[in-house]
Formats: sequence, C-alpha cells, structure tokens
Amino acid sequence: MSGNAVRAMILAAGRGERMRPLTDTCPKPLLEVRGKPLMQWPMEALAVGGFTELVVNTDWLGAQISDRFGPKPLLDGHSALSISYSDEGRDFGGALETAGGIVRALPLLSDVFWVAAGDVFAPDFAFTQASVDRFVASGKLAHLWLVPNPAHNTKGDFGLAADGLALNTAAEKFTFSTIGLYRAALFAPPYCDIPNGNPAGRKAPLAPILRAAMDNELVSAELYTGPWTDVGTPERLAQLNTPRR
Repeated sequence: MSGNAVRAMILAAGRGERMRPLTDTCPKPLLEVRGKPLMQWPMEALAVGGFTELVVNTDWLGAQISDRFGPKPLLDGHSALSISYSDEGRDFGGALETAGGIVRALPLLSDVFWVAAGDVFAPDFAFTQASVDRFVASGKLAHLWLVPNPAHNTKGDFGLAADGLALNTAAEKFTFSTIGLYRAALFAPPYCDIPNGNPAGRKAPLAPILRAAMDNELVSAELYTGPWTDVGTPERLAQLNTPRR
C-alpha cells in the first residue's frame, strides 16, 4: 500500500476551552508555534512522508481553517496537499468527538489511514511508509504512538507489552500522543455501531473503542521519545514560543 493510497486525518474541531481567551477568536489549531499554525506542523510532516491526501474536521471557527489552507495548499516548499474538510459545525451544530468525527470522515479516508491531532506539537515525528507497511502486515486494527507521561497526565493512558501490544491494564502506563494508524474496520461492529459516514452526527469518544480492541489484542503501540507537547493551555503555548537559548 503506497503512500499516495494512504490518507490522513487532522483533528481540528475542538473548542479549546482551556486556551481561552486565545481561542475566542482563533481556532486552537491555528494558534502559532514558532511561526506556524499548530496544525501546519503535522500537515508538513505528512507531506514529507509522501502522505498528501488529508481530511480535516472542523467545528469552532472552522471557516478560518478552510480559508487559511484551502483545498490545495503549498506549505514551505513541500508537495502540494489535497485537503477535504468535514465541517461538523455546519452539518451538526457542534463537534462529534474523536470517534464520531472519524466515522463521519470515513467515506473520505482510505482503508488504512493516519490520524493526528491538530493541537499537539511533535515537530520531529516522522510519518513513514515503513510504519504503514509494518502496520498493514501486522493485521492489527490500530497502532498508537505513546509518549512518556507529561506533568498533566501522570497516570498515563495505556500500557505497552514487551511484544508491542497496547494494554488496557498495566503497572506502567504511557500517554497516548494522539498519533496513530487505523483500519476502517475498527470503526465498525463489534467495536463501533455508528453507521459509516455518521449520518445522524452521533458523538463518540475514541478511547472505549480502542480499549475494546485492546482486549482482543488488536492494537499495537510503540514509545515515541522525541519532543512532544499537548498544547492545552496558554502557558504551554507561551513556553513553546519562548526563544531557546
């Protein structure tokens, strides 16, 4: 499965309540880190990896995002991206949460696809065809990148077995980075009962779906130790934008 067959979804529909008042007039994924909108960092990294077909879901001030990037942006000399927008705010009056938003976008995605949050800063993360190939060969339904626990999530989210399986219960847990590879089959029965395309606009979180698949040993994971920040507060944003000495 070549890169141009594998699409990617950037999650950009959140309200960013903890970032107020900054997000009262600007959607969180457009807040700038080191001179670029937050969501532009994973968009460029995907383009470098050869993944140029993107879906972006939007809600709060979503028109600013589609106006900023349009359907075919050229970003800093990278390959031209092709972006489809899933406007949850327009279609349903509000965001559908992560799984609801993914199922809504499934008709625009490939059978295997990347998902990354538009408000997480991981400037050195590489989206690679090798990762896709390993995932496809594994037969798993999801592959997650976990990170060491930050101060705001000390208990972590998921465990990691020695054989690379993601675990619901473990003595040591890590934080889900929001970056993952998925098969469309994860978002169908028995793990998800929302019809493809989510025509009714049902809201649904992702974690319960992942946990159910983990119990059947169908989710793998690996630890990513590069720079990573969940840009959840104005303080964390300011810290990232403080010149490094």
